[in-house]
Amino acid sequence: MKSNVELPPTASLFSTFFTTLFKTLRKDYFFQSLFIILLVLSAIAPQQVPQYPHLVDWPTIATLAGLLVLTKGVELSGYLTRLGRQLTSLMPTERALAVFLVLATALLSMLLTNDVGLFVMVPLTLSLRSTIKLPITRLIIFEALAANAGSALTPIGNPQNLFLWQLSHLSFQDYVIAMLPMVYISIIPLVLLTMVAFPGLKLMVEEDATASPINKKLLLLSLVMYVPFLILTDRHYAVPALLVVLAIFLMTQRNVVARIDWALLLVFILMFVDLRLVAQLPVVHSLMQGAGLEHPQRLYLAGIVASQFISNVPAAILLAEYTRDWRLIAFSVNVGGFGFMLGSLANIIALRMTPDKKAWITFHAYSIPFLLVVGGGVYSWLFL
Repeated sequence: MKSNVELPPTASLFSTFFTTLFKTLRKDYFFQSLFIILLVLSAIAPQQVPQYPHLVDWPTIATLAGLLVLTKGVELSGYLTRLGRQLTSLMPTERALAVFLVLATALLSMLLTNDVGLFVMVPLTLSLRSTIKLPITRLIIFEALAANAGSALTPIGNPQNLFLWQLSHLSFQDYVIAMLPMVYISIIPLVLLTMVAFPGLKLMVEEDATASPINKKLLLLSLVMYVPFLILTDRHYAVPALLVVLAIFLMTQRNVVARIDWALLLVFILMFVDLRLVAQLPVVHSLMQGAGLEHPQRLYLAGIVASQFISNVPAAILLAEYTRDWRLIAFSVNVGGFGFMLGSLANIIALRMTPDKKAWITFHAYSIPFLLVVGGGVYSWLFL
């Protein structure tokens, strides 16, 4: 007998959450590929299965989840749409707007980490669709490249730098000075490529008679919690900080929680497990031991190649087991963030936030040649 009793709001929220998550994962071929890899690795070494939870960097997952909540709150408040409209009115051409967004992403990535830079800039870029006609996918791809390039400068810009900074025992300032040449070699070609890829056409802003309203309560809540959340995560309280954010939003703004891309977190969890399992394989260790890492040129190339297959954070950790040349590791794995989408977690974040399902094709069309240019430039600076 069919019941006429309506689901309470909480039950409805969870029902919507699981239904949306299931539909998303059914169409997510990257998630499915990671899951198949996990099944194969589990069959090879079933004794490792109980250790899987320990392979996940839960503070990183908690940080990403909190950022997803807070940035989704800013996005749903309508403020980014208003800001995007104001921004386009200040920019004379598509090229000027693209260069501004790329440099802004690089700057935020230097100061607030590459994932924060993308969580701020990608939603802002997507909001531009309502006012102007732009190649949004291409612009987001360039922002991903900018996040990788900019975050390489500072110890807090990305996880591999944070790890290598501790290894180097340098001051913050000395680490920045050491990384500056590599960042110059990547930022300058990126700006030039942006100027070529985006025409100098005048921005054609579509008039919108009905200005989108701003949910000031939601905007204020998201912004007020942003800085405390970042401070707590920086002090290694990411999980408690996430629980506080979730509790507040579940009590006051449940629609925000329901509309988050939780599938992205599952992808990251699988990536941590898969990539760290691959890094532990005896064949991988044998390859590293026979790679001649005592030679600087081989170490540099090994960091770039390893990053393409296991991402640059595990690559940095793996290389540090065989050499203490933190600077050369830092150069190689940060350059290795370009190229294949697996090279950097920032690439995955940007592509996951892009509505274009074929964005990964366009991404590789730009990122692989860019890797060759930057990788060759850094190699020439280091060894020629």
